[in-house]
Amino acid sequence: MKERPILFSAPMVRAILAGDKTQTRRIVKFPHHNPLVEWEPITIGGERGGRTASGEKIPEQGGIFHTRTGEGLMCPHGQPGDRLWVRETWRGVVKISPPNAVKPEYGVARYVPDKEHCKRIEYAATEKRDADPWRPSIHMPRWASRILLEITCVRVERLLDISQADAYAEGAMSWAQEQETQVKDLNGGDDRIAFMALWESIGGAGSWAANPWVWVVEFRRIA
Repeated sequence: MKERPILFSAPMVRAILAGDKTQTRRIVKFPHHNPLVEWEPITIGGERGGRTASGEKIPEQGGIFHTRTGEGLMCPHGQPGDRLWVRETWRGVVKISPPNAVKPEYGVARYVPDKEHCKRIEYAATEKRDADPWRPSIHMPRWASRILLEITCVRVERLLDISQADAYAEGAMSWAQEQETQVKDLNGGDDRIAFMALWESIGGAGSWAANPWVWVVEFRRIA
């Protein structure tokens, strides 16, 4: 079991906290775009999928390979059973004691999604500084993260293959309800249309029609 960081926007953090988001899609980054043949999805692991060097069963998960070169890619975000700690926009302060110590003596973090003042249990928070500037999610340290996810499934598919149920699990309608455009304007509350709008709000016009291969990471919140 490994832990990796993963970035989410404030609306998606809110959806996770509300239990409305249990999936995320991330574009597959290919090492090249060889025009000969193409990339195709595969499944590895499971009951007959072999074992690791330590003898552990390889969890069933999706991957993708190039039918010409034989190159294969596995999800860089992890496999079933791995954990993801969420990075989000935050503000806070870290005090180090004694000098040059690696572990913070205490830490306080506050988050954009609900402005709630939260503390990690393993640290004794002694002060808060709301005047500190907001910091980008990419700079959030592990100790400040308040959300921990466990990956339950990984597969690869084309973006446009998303189903209504999966669009709902992406928290798309939760995002749509926060926008100036009312849900009724999104084709009567269609989750798939809402997800298309969400995707293009991030990737820009045409990013949906491009129909890229994406990693589909399903998860459950454990902290």
